[in-house]
Amino acid sequence: MSDGDLIIASDDAPPDLDAIRRAAVRIRGRVHETPVISSRSLDEEFGGNILFKCENLQRVGAFKARGAANAVFALSDDDAARGVATHSSGNHGAALALAAASRGIPCWVVVPTNAPRIKADAVVRYGATVVPCEPGLRSREEGLTRVLESTGATRVHPYDDYRVIAGQGTTAVEFLSQSPALDVLMTPVGGGGLIAGCAIAAKGIKPEIRVIGCEPANADDAKRSFESGNRVVVDAPDTVADGLRASLGVRNFAIILDYVDDIVTVSESEIIAAMRLVWERLKMVIEPSCAVPVAALMNGSLNPVGRTVGVVLTGGNVDLDNLPWQGAG
Repeated sequence: MSDGDLIIASDDAPPDLDAIRRAAVRIRGRVHETPVISSRSLDEEFGGNILFKCENLQRVGAFKARGAANAVFALSDDDAARGVATHSSGNHGAALALAAASRGIPCWVVVPTNAPRIKADAVVRYGATVVPCEPGLRSREEGLTRVLESTGATRVHPYDDYRVIAGQGTTAVEFLSQSPALDVLMTPVGGGGLIAGCAIAAKGIKPEIRVIGCEPANADDAKRSFESGNRVVVDAPDTVADGLRASLGVRNFAIILDYVDDIVTVSESEIIAAMRLVWERLKMVIEPSCAVPVAALMNGSLNPVGRTVGVVLTGGNVDLDNLPWQGAG
């Protein structure tokens, strides 16, 4: 079956497990199959069997390569020819730029001025045009609207897009094929693309699995939305986890309500401590957003005793000159 036979419309129904498996076929060879690792010392510390899915070793250094590749290669030739555009604090922008370059089409990325330099530089390195904007969701959306009007490009939202959600869900399909004994799956929550796709996939493969979202207490729109049943929007939350500053997407929120078991929060100091723990124990470079589920294990938000817990390490793009624990004494 050709890529063209596997097209998923961005405004169609939410992806099911079959759609996510089709996405996995589409992106095969365009993304890495990332390893799963463990640490005896962390198992002893947390009291469970903790498995880490290393999407920090993915292309562009983040799981975002999956959703972007699926979205770009799901486009018809006519739509692809006009190019693609998005807004992003970095990882999705770099992922979309790489996917667009792989298909030979132009790409524009609206990047807030407070995005980490390493992430903005990656967007340029992969061949996209960077369009700066002020921080905050409103500025990002307004900037993207202007780009779409001036270029005619196809919008590929960083998370509120069923093609992207399906691509991100391939993370869970791959994780469960590598580690079928998982009792719990933990992911960070920002806009909700990863947890939405992973929850659909994980529950489709193993209905009894618990799916837990983890987010900074300083950007707790997902937890408040989940508990109230009404989507909460935040504009520019202040958190070291720069990849989790976005509010939940509309499509993502609906999926989370249907498939996710709980959402927990962690403090800024806990995020930094968890990031450092992973660097020291796993010898893995991860970014602050990636550390949030580990922080939830550290602060007791989830009791892993007697369970096999899967943690998605979502990305490893870090400004090495500005590590969050530098100058902390």
